Amino acid sequence: MGNESKHEEWYFQSDYDLETAFDMFHSGRYVYSIFMSHLSLEKALKGLLVKTKGEFPSKSHSLIYFVEKMELKMDDSFYEFLFTLNKISVPTRYPEDLRKLVSAYTKERTYTIIHKTKEIQSWIKQQ
Repeated sequence: MGNESKHEEWYFQSDYDLETAFDMFHSGRYVYSIFMSHLSLEKALKGLLVKTKGEFPSKSHSLIYFVEKMELKMDDSFYEFLFTLNKISVPTRYPEDLRKLVSAYTKERTYTIIHKTKEIQSWIKQQ
């Protein structure tokens, strides 16, 4: 795979993960929907890093790390969302109390998260 298409692979995986987030949402698996939303944005940001800097991304899962590394200028609302999603991704990945998470992430709350994820993912891919 040539350098010019490596970012496209990251974007393809980001799309796949976002589709999975929607599938998890429709099946009522809201915690996993949130986890996949985070993963989708992580891969989109890694794709953008490859595209703009030609660097292979580190194994970091921090969305903020990649935003700051690329010095991305984005809406405050996008940055705040990424910051929040970053914080909630660890408990969704490694839950201490799954029942508590299941009750905290309602259908409405999760709907908002995955739709904001889709909006930001689209923005990232346009950069």
